[in-house]
Amino acid sequence: MLRIFFSLIILFSNFNFAIAEDFKLNKILEGLNSPWSLSFVSQNEVLITEKPGNIIYLNIENKKQKKIKHNLKVLEHGQGGLLDVLYHNKKVFISYSEKRKDFESSTSIARGKYSDNKINFKNIFRAEPPIESRYHFGSRLVIQDNYLFASVGERGQGMIAQDPTKHPGSIIRIHLDGSIPKDNPKFKGKNDWLPEIFQIGVRNPQGLTLSPFDKKIYMSNHGAKGGDWFGQVKFGENYGWKILGWGGKNYSGTEIGPKWKPGFTKAIYYWVPSIATSAIAIYKGEEFKEWNGHALVTSLKDQSLRKLIFKNVNEVKEDIIFKDKIGRIRDIQIQNNTGKIFMLTDNGSLWKMEKK
Repeated sequence: MLRIFFSLIILFSNFNFAIAEDFKLNKILEGLNSPWSLSFVSQNEVLITEKPGNIIYLNIENKKQKKIKHNLKVLEHGQGGLLDVLYHNKKVFISYSEKRKDFESSTSIARGKYSDNKINFKNIFRAEPPIESRYHFGSRLVIQDNYLFASVGERGQGMIAQDPTKHPGSIIRIHLDGSIPKDNPKFKGKNDWLPEIFQIGVRNPQGLTLSPFDKKIYMSNHGAKGGDWFGQVKFGENYGWKILGWGGKNYSGTEIGPKWKPGFTKAIYYWVPSIATSAIAIYKGEEFKEWNGHALVTSLKDQSLRKLIFKNVNEVKEDIIFKDKIGRIRDIQIQNNTGKIFMLTDNGSLWKMEKK
């Protein structure tokens, strides 16, 4: 009896590590080449980016697909390539590693008028300075009203994220036409900051999303050896990289710094060891209406989809929805009007998640 009692304790103590599987996963498409992002154009039409430089139009109902021609100078190397895509009001916004000189590149953002045949893009932002590095580009896009927010990785340069005179390692905010908002931190007391910078001190933020509930912007960020986190984008603040280690260490095993200390933005939730956080979404929909307002966090390392209940940031609850089922999850989007969940994986597949 005592053995059974302790077995039940172990079972229920781990209950939050998985939830009942009342969902099904359907593969919509396979054979994509290192897909990175998707964006809905209409209820059944999406745009997908492939890291080598392709923009794919796909009708998810009849599976019709084709490549959209474009004029971007994409440098695919390491973690760089054609990255996030965002359709908005007949315009397409895209982030990519732009070839600048030899092997120097920057996290750049371009905008073009939507067409399913060819899009002529024009840059509206370039992270300065360009850097010769294969790592840490970011890079997600979010639109809030007339503002475009973007995450810019620190390119593996560490303390550059503490230098507000350089873009790498920051969250930037510009208008949709690329002009600079006059209420950015630069003009509100942060005199030495570049005018596009909204927040500093991030490492490799590959998740960025606007909550349809509280209208706040949330993000996920890769730590080093440990120290991934989920947090909020905040005006003029500093997440502390590489003064802070967020609970992680350098890959060599040496210490970085404390998990957090006063004067820096505190994340809502940390993962130590790392799960390699990727894209995120705040769920809103009817398909899984019990999840409304919860954060969905994708993972590359353990190939999981996780759910965070963070209404009370002092008592965040995490559930692992599934693990090791579809591969390394690169992007996640919620279909409007239905609440069905669509996910891209590194192995070249597009999946739909819905109720059984």
